[in-house]
Amino acid sequence: MNNQYYTQVRNAQIVLYLLKSKGIKKVIASPGTQNMSLVVSMQRDPFFEMYSAADERSAAYMACGLAAESGEPVVLSCTGATASRNYIPALTEAFYRHLPVIAITSTERTTAVGHDIAQVIDRASLPNDIAKISVLARTVDCDNDAWDCMIQVNKALLELNHHGKGPVHINLEKVNDTDFSCKEIPSCRVIDRFCYGDELPKLPNDKKVAIYIGSHVSFTKEVELFIDSFCAKHNSVVFCDHTSNYHGKYKILAALLGSQDWNHSFLLDYDIVIQLGEITGNYYQLGVGTHAKEVWRVNEDGKIKDTFKKLRFVFEMSESNFFSQYIEKEYGSISIDDNYKQCQDEYQKTLNLIPELPFGNIWIARFMAPKMPKNSLIHFGILNSLRSWNFFNIDESIDCYANVGGFGIDGGVSSMIGSSLANPEQLHFGIFGDLAFFYDMNVLGNRHVGNNIRILLLNNAKGSEFKLYHHPASLLGDEADMYISAAGHYGRKSPTLVRHYAEDLGFEYLSADTKESFSNTCDRFLNPNLMGRPMLFEVFTDTQNESDALKIINSLVKSKENQRKDKIKKLIGEENAHAIQRIINKIKS
Repeated sequence: MNNQYYTQVRNAQIVLYLLKSKGIKKVIASPGTQNMSLVVSMQRDPFFEMYSAADERSAAYMACGLAAESGEPVVLSCTGATASRNYIPALTEAFYRHLPVIAITSTERTTAVGHDIAQVIDRASLPNDIAKISVLARTVDCDNDAWDCMIQVNKALLELNHHGKGPVHINLEKVNDTDFSCKEIPSCRVIDRFCYGDELPKLPNDKKVAIYIGSHVSFTKEVELFIDSFCAKHNSVVFCDHTSNYHGKYKILAALLGSQDWNHSFLLDYDIVIQLGEITGNYYQLGVGTHAKEVWRVNEDGKIKDTFKKLRFVFEMSESNFFSQYIEKEYGSISIDDNYKQCQDEYQKTLNLIPELPFGNIWIARFMAPKMPKNSLIHFGILNSLRSWNFFNIDESIDCYANVGGFGIDGGVSSMIGSSLANPEQLHFGIFGDLAFFYDMNVLGNRHVGNNIRILLLNNAKGSEFKLYHHPASLLGDEADMYISAAGHYGRKSPTLVRHYAEDLGFEYLSADTKESFSNTCDRFLNPNLMGRPMLFEVFTDTQNESDALKIINSLVKSKENQRKDKIKKLIGEENAHAIQRIINKIKS
């Protein structure tokens, strides 16, 4: 047998590849069956510097001495059963002496824990002072398993030298296999972390670069200027939604371009996407990162968060530090903004295609967005309300928020009330659907509610999200109303229920149920001056209109291929077209 052949076990291959990529070569192996695939593969590769120790306790202390003297990380490998328990004393030593030791403990599948299976022990909980991090390198049965294994091993290896050195633990699941026919270890993604003071990777001129911002607190003017300077230098754009709170020159609302069911815009495809902020509630924006070739995450937490499964670098530093370095240093220089102009032109072109929409959330957002009082603040309910407003630009003086962290319908109104207390002179608008509103309506009775509150309640008597054409529950029709969309609660669109509640609590109450009545009432609601009382504007809508409007928005642009398909359907009929497609699919399969 060729002495260079490796195991076919994928999670072991991932460990081997990442160890080699990080230049980690020193290994002390203890005997066993569970770790045979890993150890045999190592001993057949001259890259690894191998040592043997039959006693795991001794092996771990040997690793401490070798790591301390060489200054290099040292790998430990043991089998299942109690072998790993013998590492504990030496790993405690390594923890307090900050020695870079990697304990790779091999095990049966963790699902076997607790079922009286021989040589299976529970390693899920470790003492606090034997490893900086403990991860599971799971058995790979699908692509998602491979991704998770890659992420976990990267995390462990990066922690070796993160905020000081120390030991880490990798629990390598079920690798006892005798197939060593792999001639070359398949590659996997290597993730690197850069901290303040490190030399940063170069940004080549030939790479197409964009910035992606999830939800974010208000940017300082300094950081916005850094971002704008970076975009000018690297021909970049900033894709975001309203909760990103970026108000710079290069802002592009990604929702309208990314929402098209029948067209994918090449303007959303990039070599490198620089990721800022946290979770986004704008699902249509996610395509920017998903289609990137690689993602660079900039966040002071320094965590490995692979939102798009494209993460290459993590920059543990402030945004100002990151962008200032790429502005000051000669990491490429373009100094044109045709990329931004193309994106802005495409956005405006798509916006101009929007026809008259049915009365509902999207129509209201389109009507209100340009009229919102400057320097006000908006809180959106998750999903439908936030989605609807993300299609349209609002004044750059307005900051926006939504509870996209935990992403539940609860607490949106309370968050807005809490925000309003910080600046009683600033108008705070809340845009909420009926389920979110009624879930959190008790806060309106709080005695601290001020006259800077304006709530827009969109009442369609159910969770409209579940009735939209692209949601799987919509296939259930009226059956979904029973339990999925929770229809029929909270007064069934009663014209008096919310009115009495609001007025009894001291609110000015407004209502509308048509485009005309909304247009006639909206000016009062959007008055830029503080009134004597808070306001609640209840608007009665219909879920079918909501679904139809979203379908119109998502069908504004069609690729040439889809245009041809439409023509064929019109010629031969939709049913015949579907029958032909089924035949084609069978031939392909």
